[in-house]
This record gives sequence, C-alpha cells and structure tokens, in this order.
Amino acid sequence: MSRPKEPNLVKLIVSLITGVSGIVKPVLKKLEDKFGNIDFLSGRLGFNHTDYYKDEMGEVLFRKIASFEKLIKPDELAYIKLFTNSIENEHLKEDEKRIINIDPGYVSMEKMVLASCKNFSHRIYLKNGVHADLTLIYKAEGFQPLEWTFPDYAEDGMRKLLKNVRQRYMHQLQNGESASA
Repeated sequence: MSRPKEPNLVKLIVSLITGVSGIVKPVLKKLEDKFGNIDFLSGRLGFNHTDYYKDEMGEVLFRKIASFEKLIKPDELAYIKLFTNSIENEHLKEDEKRIINIDPGYVSMEKMVLASCKNFSHRIYLKNGVHADLTLIYKAEGFQPLEWTFPDYAEDGMRKLLKNVRQRYMHQLQNGESASA
C-alpha cells in the first residue's frame, strides 16, 4: 500500500513574453520581491513559433526565462499563477491588452510543469481556476517533449537551458536546501 508523503520542493521558473524591453526589469523586481532572488536569467530568446499573442502584444516578441533561488512546494503553483496574472494586469495598455505574458512553472528532477488558466485534455486542475501543464519529462539525460509540448519548449536550446536549471536545482537538493522553504 502506498502512503502519502510530502513531495520534494521544486525550482520555481517563470517565462516572460513581451515585445517591450523596458517592462522586463520592473516585472523581475516584483517577482524577486515576492519569491526571492533570481539565480538564473536567460538572454533574449526569439519567440516566433506562434502568432497567438500577435493581436494582443504585437509581432516582434521575445522570451526570457528566470529561475529563483528559493525552492517552493509544488502546490503553490496555483497561487503563483494568480500573482503573476495580477502583475500582467498592472501593465495593461489603455485598450486592456497585455504588454507582457508571465507563465510560472517549476522544474523537478522528473519534469517541467507550467501553470495555465486554460483547461485542456492533458492539464490537471489545481485550484482557483489554475491548471498544471506537464510540459516536459526528464529521461535519458535530458528533457523530452510530449505530443502537446509547445514547439518552443520542444526545441533543443530551450531543453538544454532547462537542463541547466535542473542541474542548479539538483545541486540545491544535494546541499540540503530541500528542507528549507
């Protein structure tokens, strides 16, 4: 018989998508104020696999990925998504369109999960209108995409970047940081 046990803490990540360079720094500051120090920030990553955000945020967009030093409990993801949505709402244009999309998620030893307020067949409901999207799984020495993985997360460069975040996380676990949150 299996017995319930507390999960390991996980590494909080956020994806920022925008076309406005000047918005990144103040948004990262708000995230740091809430979740602690950022321990990794990617360079600008091109965002051109979809035109999903075109009408709202424009055609020329980029992404940045950040991870945080402090580890979190996996069940905090719904609360974190609601907080990042509130930051998005603070930066709406006059026509109520966003200028930044903030998607939180986490990296664990086994997977990478993103939060979403949109339901889909492979998403698991958490609470407060937030779902968990199993985006990548870790096996065979790297993150592997699934049939529903967003094309940009399936790319080698993104998976290598996330593998580096996972290595930071693994180092934290080895140094006993999983006991502090």
